[in-house]
Amino acid sequence: MARAAHALLLLSFGGPERPEDVMPFLENVTRGRDVPPERLAEVAEHYLHFGGVSPINALNRDILASVTAELTAAGIDLPVYFGNRNWHPMVEDTVARMADDGIDSALVFPTSAWGGYSGCRQYDEDIARARDAVGAAAPEMVKLRHYFDHPLLIEAFADAIRAARQRLPQERRDSARLVFTAHSVPISADAAAGPPADGGGLYSRQVAEAARLCAAATGAADYDLVWQSRSGPPQVPWLEPDIVDHLAALSARGVDAVVLCPVGFVSDHLEVIWDLDNEAADKAEELGMAFARAATPGTDPRFSRMVVELISEHLTDQPVRRLGQVPGYGCTVNGAPCAPGCCAPPARTRPR
Repeated sequence: MARAAHALLLLSFGGPERPEDVMPFLENVTRGRDVPPERLAEVAEHYLHFGGVSPINALNRDILASVTAELTAAGIDLPVYFGNRNWHPMVEDTVARMADDGIDSALVFPTSAWGGYSGCRQYDEDIARARDAVGAAAPEMVKLRHYFDHPLLIEAFADAIRAARQRLPQERRDSARLVFTAHSVPISADAAAGPPADGGGLYSRQVAEAARLCAAATGAADYDLVWQSRSGPPQVPWLEPDIVDHLAALSARGVDAVVLCPVGFVSDHLEVIWDLDNEAADKAEELGMAFARAATPGTDPRFSRMVVELISEHLTDQPVRRLGQVPGYGCTVNGAPCAPGCCAPPARTRPR
């Protein structure tokens, strides 16, 4: 059964694009979380290290342009809009513009492949908040499904892993350890990820499945999955081990080369370039370990083709293409959660 949609909204996290944007952006991110100003100033230094500019908005605009071209090539007539949760263009403003343009129904592509509160339900909340702000004229909106195990995503990551391995010194390539990383979350939040009937842990299970698929696609029989970018007080347990700690543990075992794949990230935004290209790379250098980081898939043409395939799948009931066995959800209407109690909001913690 064909379904109607008259636009696509690319929905993302957002990031500052000038030094003067950094603190207002962080205040948006942490609103209601009672984060002290000195802590915000510490986090702001990560952004100011790069001139106060997060790459995420520019990367998303590149994705938007590529998706637009792919839609045209596929003969799908959908204007593409761009909105963010935490910085301009804010999703409320974008949905208002969609309403002014006469858009009455839209699909939403979130720049997160995962289940869980931050990766899924919070995007539903963004949609609902924006529609409430616009009122009766707001378009009907459907968020596309999880895509962590889509064949095109896995292919893009696999090729990036191969390319990263080739950047290592030739004598260390074959023995280099393959390590996957994704954004850590509190263990309690991961336990609540997914519909209650599914048993929890949906986020970490999906990440582990994506890592398994990527490793298999490159022929790697053995690999590690670790975490990065944790925040909050140290007494709150988060998914571990941390990537920097893991590099030290590998070195102690005699590993002298690592291929690192940020499987949990769509684009090379700030948490990738700071936590991996700076902190993890510096740690590897300190340990005398050869280090190569695989690219994220957002700039790969297969990523945009995947987005168009997800759209076609939803509009025309094409068969769902998935490689994994871990459940995926999505395609909820008007920001409603996938199921009652799905991905309950975690207790608020302070940012790193």
